[in-house]
Amino acid sequence: MIVKASGGSPLVQPKLYRTASMTAIMQAEQQDRFLQLGELNDLVTFLNSGNKRLEIASILAKNSNFLVSKAADKIFVGGSPISYLEKSQASLLEIDINVDIVSEDSSIDISNNLLNNISSNLFNSGDTLPPGFKPINVLRYGKVRMQKSLRDLDWFLRYLTYAIVAGDSNILSVNIRGLRELIDNACSSAAATVALREMRKLALLLFENDFKSQSLVQEYFNVVIYEFDASRLSDKLRKRFSTDLQGLKLPQVYSLAGPSLQKFVMKSSLSVDEKNLVIKACYRQVFERDISKAYSLKFTYLESQVNTGQISLKEFIRALAKSTIYRKQFYEPFVNSRVIELAFKHLMGRGISSLKEFQKYFAVVSSRGLEGLVDSLINSLEYSDYFGEETVPYLRSLGQEAQESRSWGIQISLLNYSAVFRKIPQFITLFSDYKSNLPDQHPYGIGNDPLSIQFGAIFPQNLVNLRTKSTLFGKDTRRILLRFGPGIYSQISNPEVRAKMAGSLGPKVFIHNKSNIVEKNSSILNIDQVIKAVYLKVFGRIVYEEEFSKINKFEGKFRNNNLSVRGFISSLVKSSLFRSLYWEPLYICKAIEYIHNKLIGRPTYGRQEINQYFDTVYKKGYYAMIDQMLNSQEYLETFGENIVPYERYLTSSTLSARSLNSQLDLVNKKLIKSMKNITFLSLSKINDKRSFININQRIKQGVSPQRDQMKVFKINSITSNNDRYQILRAIYRQVFERDLNTFTIGDEFYNLEQAFMVNAISIQELLEKIGHSKLYAKEFYQPYPNTKVIELGTKHFLGRAPNNQAEIRYYNQILASQGLKYFVSTLVNSKEYNLIFGKDVVPYHRFPTLPAANFPNTEKLYNTFLKQNSSIVIPSFMPSSGNQ
Repeated sequence: MIVKASGGSPLVQPKLYRTASMTAIMQAEQQDRFLQLGELNDLVTFLNSGNKRLEIASILAKNSNFLVSKAADKIFVGGSPISYLEKSQASLLEIDINVDIVSEDSSIDISNNLLNNISSNLFNSGDTLPPGFKPINVLRYGKVRMQKSLRDLDWFLRYLTYAIVAGDSNILSVNIRGLRELIDNACSSAAATVALREMRKLALLLFENDFKSQSLVQEYFNVVIYEFDASRLSDKLRKRFSTDLQGLKLPQVYSLAGPSLQKFVMKSSLSVDEKNLVIKACYRQVFERDISKAYSLKFTYLESQVNTGQISLKEFIRALAKSTIYRKQFYEPFVNSRVIELAFKHLMGRGISSLKEFQKYFAVVSSRGLEGLVDSLINSLEYSDYFGEETVPYLRSLGQEAQESRSWGIQISLLNYSAVFRKIPQFITLFSDYKSNLPDQHPYGIGNDPLSIQFGAIFPQNLVNLRTKSTLFGKDTRRILLRFGPGIYSQISNPEVRAKMAGSLGPKVFIHNKSNIVEKNSSILNIDQVIKAVYLKVFGRIVYEEEFSKINKFEGKFRNNNLSVRGFISSLVKSSLFRSLYWEPLYICKAIEYIHNKLIGRPTYGRQEINQYFDTVYKKGYYAMIDQMLNSQEYLETFGENIVPYERYLTSSTLSARSLNSQLDLVNKKLIKSMKNITFLSLSKINDKRSFININQRIKQGVSPQRDQMKVFKINSITSNNDRYQILRAIYRQVFERDLNTFTIGDEFYNLEQAFMVNAISIQELLEKIGHSKLYAKEFYQPYPNTKVIELGTKHFLGRAPNNQAEIRYYNQILASQGLKYFVSTLVNSKEYNLIFGKDVVPYHRFPTLPAANFPNTEKLYNTFLKQNSSIVIPSFMPSSGNQ
């Protein structure tokens, strides 16, 4: 499980149900239009029926005990089922105990009518009993099960009233579908069906003289019974096209609950207006806005072709994504990584799934540009399965299909309208964070670390360029804090020295010494110093005169020795002045972090520590949290009763912010001072005495005898067969980095060897054929990324490492577009190869010792055991100016 990085968790509130008004508005919003006359009339009808719906729901709620009781009597025998009904707390909150459930007259009439019309015989009902139904004995069924069964019947009726008020049966479909299998495991779904039918019959009798109410109640009761009897919906499986992707499935109730996504499909049978709606949907998907309405931009020729069926909608989308408008909007302003992310959003309706997928399309956009990226996405199997030739791509967001956990936050963020305003790539930075250590920041976000300045609670703003970045800190992760003073006084490694002061290496410590009060002048000076230090520590500044009136009583108690330093600080922090400055205006996490830094003298260590303050604040309040800090063992051991809290620990970013400028000034002063006396002659003088051995080492410049001992294999017209065989083995060792006979058996190179032995081909031609072989591709191409293949290719055929990043980019384009064989041919037939090796020399290690232009990387590349370490060597190049 990955515990080092997180894509963040944005606030997501999925819809739990749909209403009539929300459905109409969402449909118009998806089509980017105003409500039409028919939709407005439907809304007016629904709103006008509001009082009627509320009246129906009220009558059903008031007679709920009666309906549930009679329905339970239908399926239970041997007792009184209604005695087991426990009203839920939610249903009692809105009921006034002074209001009669129904009026006395109407209740008598309803009861008499119902009792006259309903036979007590179990089998005398209008509906056919479902198969498998048997009456349930109350005593055998048990008290707990009876309470649950009555609770469920009341729950069905309650959700029926919700649906009637909402004007949409969606809430019933979402919450009832699939309950039959659940109830079958507990008792009998057939009995539940009988009870629901009985409630329907009794509820209709409540509205015997109101046909509209009866039809409305019957409509929703029919939905309840139908959804209960229907089988559970299967999960929606997300199609996967690679083995490195997560297997995902989504319960269909999430799709039912959210707003229904309208999919636009181009058919030849559509009218002109309907085809125009589909074309506008294409504009909204690809350009994220209707450019024809907003900017009066149209692709008239393409529109006419897709309307007449000359091109498919898929080709229309392809043309839009390759257009100059799309290029200027979503390609030229962004780096390639962000271009890929936006293209996935516009053409695939999702974000990038994995690093492997990103690398695949990054190679495409690097070698073939925007056109190649668009073709790769639209020609993919996934596009064909989801959208085909006729469907407009749509956003496959939360509720439409299952979302991946490893990129949860950025996936949702990418599908927002504001994604185009974010220039920084999100997915590739998250994928890189998976392999890096936790950053040195607050566990709940970098914005919760206050700037370590004396005045006020100032926090860094994280709004520039939308640089939001979350990190997955575990509850057991602890921040690394730097001790103010000697490191051996750290309370983590040595808790016994927690109270030991840092001395001259630490901050100034103010101690209120009560014994000095007896002395005449020093007592007042001591108290004033301590009071000023307390104000600076707590408020970050001297208190203003207008504010002093709120806290002068606490200072008076402290001067009279009625309060210790700890009590004085507690009174100040609990005052309305402090709360108005550093508690009420701040987000709670920032406020707790700032107060903890002030009182304890250090930032919080991590989630586990700050979470206990969250718990205290929400359960006991602000004052309890302050008491928890001031009464903690750490505070008492470190500061006690009479020491003003001081800064004991700080973060590394705080230390660097405080020391960076001073170090630069010191270096600049030293350089200026040393440069004054420098002359040309002084630079040529040797100030130290050098030994004979030291002088020899400087003359040789680190060159070892390895250069003289190197053997170069060369062939000519008089070379014997034995020498040719040795040269052949040298070629294998150079290309495959070992003797070929030690790890392969076969005749792949038999014809090449025979041709070389009879001098039919040269060494250069033999090397090119070996580089084209399946064995070389299997050993040095298929297992590695392109950068590593380039390193190995220059090593095997040129005897060195790549010179710079420009050379790597050049060969990377060749590999991505032409493949391995063309890459090998480029190396072997290059001007450098012909100049150094020619046709008759086996390539060799050209830079075994210094001096050499690219000695470090070549040395590292040749000294690396390939099968034990497959890491890339060359990205150690430092960036340099100029176009490399």
